[in-house]
Amino acid sequence: QVQLVESGGGLVQTGGSLTLSCTASTILFKLYNIGWYRQSPGQERELVASMTEVGATGYADSVKGRFTISRDNAKNTHYLQMNSLNRDDTGIYFCYVTLGGVDSWGQGTQVTVSS
Repeated sequence: QVQLVESGGGLVQTGGSLTLSCTASTILFKLYNIGWYRQSPGQERELVASMTEVGATGYADSVKGRFTISRDNAKNTHYLQMNSLNRDDTGIYFCYVTLGGVDSWGQGTQVTVSS
């Protein structure tokens, strides 16, 4: 299984920005579909953004136009750029990679948006 290390969470004011990073322990990273889920208080885990191995992206309606997923295959890393953050974006963000039906998950990073 692939090990994933996340970074970049923290406390930000409404309207601010954060970038999350997720680095994978595999040289085959370029073959993986990747993405981010979040777990907000009192809500089910939600798929926020995803990207296929060829770069096709998908976003939850709640983040379209504000969040951008990207990847750097040379660094085995993918990112979630989050802009115009609001309190509904508060939660624990988990990165994942998947290949051939096998998923690997990051440890989660807390994002807190204050008013």
